[in-house]
Amino acid sequence: MWRKERSWCTALARLLAILIGTFLATNLVTSAQSTPPGLAAEPSQFTSLKPLMLEAPYRSITPGQSLQWFITGTFGPAHLAGGFFASSCGTAVDRPREYGPHWDDLADRYGMGMAGSITGNAIEASAGLMLREDPRYFRVPERSFKARLGNVVQLTFAARGGAGSFGPAYARYMAIVGSNFLSNTWRVHSEANAHDALLRSSEGFAGRMAANAFAEFWPDVKKRVFRKRDR
Repeated sequence: MWRKERSWCTALARLLAILIGTFLATNLVTSAQSTPPGLAAEPSQFTSLKPLMLEAPYRSITPGQSLQWFITGTFGPAHLAGGFFASSCGTAVDRPREYGPHWDDLADRYGMGMAGSITGNAIEASAGLMLREDPRYFRVPERSFKARLGNVVQLTFAARGGAGSFGPAYARYMAIVGSNFLSNTWRVHSEANAHDALLRSSEGFAGRMAANAFAEFWPDVKKRVFRKRDR
């Protein structure tokens, strides 16, 4: 009985994810196509985001760049690998138990996690455009290690506005908390409650902090690794 109910929940989650992604992509592409003649075309939304520097002159995020952030932040290799790792851990400890401990159960966990990620990123990208908030991360490689860690933490809870100043990331708050409570409508009974939604929300902010740390320090690590190989 549970297998049948779970298949319906999984199908609903995937359908919702596809609808949200399609709706966001269609609206952002339409907005991006309204770029006035004579301006340089934006790079493809499917290319990886280039590291941004905090000290560089700031330009407000465009609809096309917001779509690019949504796509790379949802379907990028690092995010997909992180989702697979989290799903594998859940399968290994059989949490929640309704899914089961087998490989096909891992796929169900992964599908549920992806549905939540797509929903949250779609909310943050679309709400961010309306509130003029920039969800992108801005590196400070010239600062001390302690200051860089501070930047990682700050940009977990803050975002740049249209003028380049920082303020509370309201779109992110709505996205992380809202998507986790919304996912209660398609999650299994044991985790479809306010307590687990709040727990997943805290994990969402922790995940964003980890992503910020990766964006801050990985370019330096990669540069040193490849420099050693070239010698």
